[in-house]
Amino acid sequence: MTAFDDAAARVTQGAGARAEADALVALMTLEEKLGCLDGEQPFWPGIIDLTTGGYHAHGWPAARVDRLGIPGLNFADGPRGCVIGPATTFPVSMARGASFDPALEERIGEAIGAELRASGATFTGAVCMNLLRHPAWGRAQETYGEDPCHLGVMAAALTRGLQRHVMACMKHFACNSMENARFKVDVVADERALHEVYLPHFKLVATEGVAAVMSAYNSLNGHWCGDSYPLLTGILRDEWGWDGLVITDFIMGLRDPVESVRAGCNIEMPFRQQRDPVLGDAVASGELDVADVDARMSETIATFLRFARVFADAPERSVVGCAEHRALARRAAVESMVLLRNDGCLPVDAAGLSKLAVIGPLAAVPNLGDGGSSDVLHTPDPVTLLAGFESALGDTGVRVVHSDHDASIAADADLAVVVVGYTRQDEGEYMDDGGTVFLKLAPPIDHPELGCTDPTQIEAMLAGFGDGGAVAGTSKGGDRASLRLHPEDEQLIADVAAVCDRVVVAVMAGSAVVMPWLDTVDAALMVWYPGSEGGHALADVLFGHAEPGGRLPFAIPHEESDLVDFDRDAETAVYGLLHGQWHLDANGTDARLPFGHGLGYTSFDLGEAETADDEVVVAVTNTGDRPGSAVVQVYGSVPGSTYERPPRRLVGFAKVRLDAGESTELRIPVDRSQLDLRIGGAWVREDSPVEYSAGFDAATARRI
Repeated sequence: MTAFDDAAARVTQGAGARAEADALVALMTLEEKLGCLDGEQPFWPGIIDLTTGGYHAHGWPAARVDRLGIPGLNFADGPRGCVIGPATTFPVSMARGASFDPALEERIGEAIGAELRASGATFTGAVCMNLLRHPAWGRAQETYGEDPCHLGVMAAALTRGLQRHVMACMKHFACNSMENARFKVDVVADERALHEVYLPHFKLVATEGVAAVMSAYNSLNGHWCGDSYPLLTGILRDEWGWDGLVITDFIMGLRDPVESVRAGCNIEMPFRQQRDPVLGDAVASGELDVADVDARMSETIATFLRFARVFADAPERSVVGCAEHRALARRAAVESMVLLRNDGCLPVDAAGLSKLAVIGPLAAVPNLGDGGSSDVLHTPDPVTLLAGFESALGDTGVRVVHSDHDASIAADADLAVVVVGYTRQDEGEYMDDGGTVFLKLAPPIDHPELGCTDPTQIEAMLAGFGDGGAVAGTSKGGDRASLRLHPEDEQLIADVAAVCDRVVVAVMAGSAVVMPWLDTVDAALMVWYPGSEGGHALADVLFGHAEPGGRLPFAIPHEESDLVDFDRDAETAVYGLLHGQWHLDANGTDARLPFGHGLGYTSFDLGEAETADDEVVVAVTNTGDRPGSAVVQVYGSVPGSTYERPPRRLVGFAKVRLDAGESTELRIPVDRSQLDLRIGGAWVREDSPVEYSAGFDAATARRI
């Protein structure tokens, strides 16, 4: 038994984790403490490893002290699956946000957590939960949507599932909602916007016990997030009372190594980089107080003690990519797909088909999302959309034909499916051009402890950054320049619609797409980046074996100009109270498709609703002729408010599944705090009546 084991046993028996951590810190040498304030690998050997395959081969350790048995953490990412080695790839987070199904998301979190732990990780940055302020954000696919209430509930569900196996880290704290400028932009958000819009979901997940927080790259109100005392201590620790550990985002996550320790950042990840060369001298000179070092160490070790079971238990390796997890990925894709339009074309009776034409290059290639830090690079046997159709129709005699660009193959088809959208080259994680910020923050290449003696390795690595590549240099990504499809995609839709009577469009993307062509086709589905079972899932939906369970977790406008401004090269960006559906509502602008929109294969009716304590009670009836699901959304407003507000905002939701003709009384918890105001450092609840409304989307919800 080590000193850590003894302390962990006492915590299990009821001792305070923080007191036990303080006792362990007292046993550590200064050198050991300072060694726990950053990652283990020296910078240049580490960055070469990271960018030449290591990111997807092993975890990234930090804060280990063998002498005392302190296990440290072993980081691996996982928003859509374990990034180490072959693993199950789930639909991207935005797709799963469209499911509006926290119970399903918790199961997905448990599956990802099990695969991470079986692959050697004990810690994951899988909980990406920045609010979607604008759909052009390159990493939109890694979060759940534009609404704080929905976003918090879904992220909390993922966290609960993950933490059955690993420590979970929520990210990126805070206001990291643009990609190209993330290393330079200062986000300006006043007190109300920050606390009412951009932080409520983080607060919920912190309150529910997430192990860790990752700070954002950007600056917020003049403070780099990794160095920000107001954010990391003032809000996170002092106001919210949260007592986990804070890590930086990788490589460029802090700008002032000494100030970052004082600010409340525990570990610079993933290397010995900026802190290692200076902290010893800073302590010796008195610039950095040992008490600050001790506080960071105590927070870190207390977290390890609370999660000691993570280090003791791991599933068998056979759980990685297992049949059960692939089946779960298939269900998740089905529940995520949003039927945007349907004039009766779907579902399709395969018995009535003789020829199915599938057009579009994305139909025949795996298209699983961003190629950056969230990439499950070695996804085993991903099922393309085309392969899903071929598998579903293999024994029926239906002829399936495919072309990347030739619309004429649809001329004599009974049904044409046009697959359009984006890839990792169009949207995703992005490194600053030429690695300029990276080079400023890196130690000298010839540093005696952190450097590298092989210049050819450095040249190869820097070439990846200069190409605008992501973590492993595998894709350009970045923020979108437009919310429209590529012109050739829109032309392909028009060409196919001109020669075929029944046309279904499948859109692959990470967030909203402006769709001027929507009314020209018979049906359209948002299939997102649907994971390794996406092809089977789309076939399930198309042929009626399952219904599309998704609802839009954002509003789709008629024109991009209907939304708030978005400058992907901004040095300063002002984040206000309104965005997305709220912005449209405040301006009296109809959405092309509102928040919460999504069709199914049956119909539902809401009875009279009433409020009772902290919930809304409403009767829901499936009025159609087949089983199906509905997402009932509750919105709140304060009509008599004297303050600027969203006209109404989501305060609760629930997904319900009913057989044909079945009714149920649905009880939906309501988070009244979503309507509170943050003024003068305090939360204020106006003395004005709250008006609730309920419905199936933001546009049609009716007053209770």
